[in-house]
Amino acid sequence: MNEVRPRTRIQRRNTGAILEAALAVFAAQGFRGATLDQIAEAAGLSKPNLLYYFPSKEAIHLDLLTGLLDLWLDPLRALDPEGEPVAEILAYVRRKLELSRDFPLESRLFANEVLQGAPRLAGVIAGELRDLVEAKAAVIRRWAEAGRIRPVHPQHLIFSIWALTQHYADFEVQVRLVLGAGEPDPFPAAEAHLEALFTRLLAP
Repeated sequence: MNEVRPRTRIQRRNTGAILEAALAVFAAQGFRGATLDQIAEAAGLSKPNLLYYFPSKEAIHLDLLTGLLDLWLDPLRALDPEGEPVAEILAYVRRKLELSRDFPLESRLFANEVLQGAPRLAGVIAGELRDLVEAKAAVIRRWAEAGRIRPVHPQHLIFSIWALTQHYADFEVQVRLVLGAGEPDPFPAAEAHLEALFTRLLAP
């Protein structure tokens, strides 16, 4: 049996540089518009050197998306069925907004994939993601039936949280241009607004 050798420091560094460069290129150009030449140039590597680490543009894109999914799903996984319902949902809103603030390129990468019909992630979205949403929707439904929050459609509540938080990443330029230079950081006001909005929606 052949042993898998651990990557050297240089290999780890180059792989990280390729993924970081590819994230910026894919977020700006979309999958179809991005090229291996653009990614190699942004990573400071030759195209043959890049191909030593990844055999294709598709392989780089899939690696990025796979790594992104855990980051994206962890806040929903953290919704605690034993917690106080409004507090748990508000914590989820805050975590999603923090992801938009801290990982805007990753958000755009995921949005671009979905806008193209999710050709690389359809199976995961229809499988793992759907199962997770169904499980957390059941929790939200139980909270509503027990009178601990107002009646809501659980899946559409989750969709609304996605839309209202990821907007700040996917449409960051629009947000900043509309708000103007007087509000250089939109996230504190966004957090306060979304907490007030969902508290009014959910409080029994």
